[in-house]
Amino acid sequence: MSTSTSLVTGVDFTILPTKDFDRAVDFYENVLGLEKSKQWGDMPGQEFEAGNLTIAVVQMDVFGQEFSPHKSPIAFRVDDVAAAREELESRGVTFRGDIIDSGVCHQAIFEDPDGNVLDIHHRYA
Repeated sequence: MSTSTSLVTGVDFTILPTKDFDRAVDFYENVLGLEKSKQWGDMPGQEFEAGNLTIAVVQMDVFGQEFSPHKSPIAFRVDDVAAAREELESRGVTFRGDIIDSGVCHQAIFEDPDGNVLDIHHRYA
């Protein structure tokens, strides 16, 4: 195989760590409204579908890993950042500051209950 041919054909999933599995599942299912898909057997790992990306919420200590929250945001695409923010605030989400206008997108940053940084995002340019 040549070096110009990529071995990677896509991204299957990303993991968001949690210390409290049940609380995290409740947040991603009932606050963000993501669709639950695969449960990792009897283990505390639950996958959620977010459009083109699967998010696995995993209680890290059960898998022999140390918990550390994800500090770079995962940007969830929404049609209207202001409307999505208002709805999430009504569900108890607290945002970090105002809506950001980068010149190409609107976004608003928040955290899940474990401190994983998340973002609602809409590219307008």
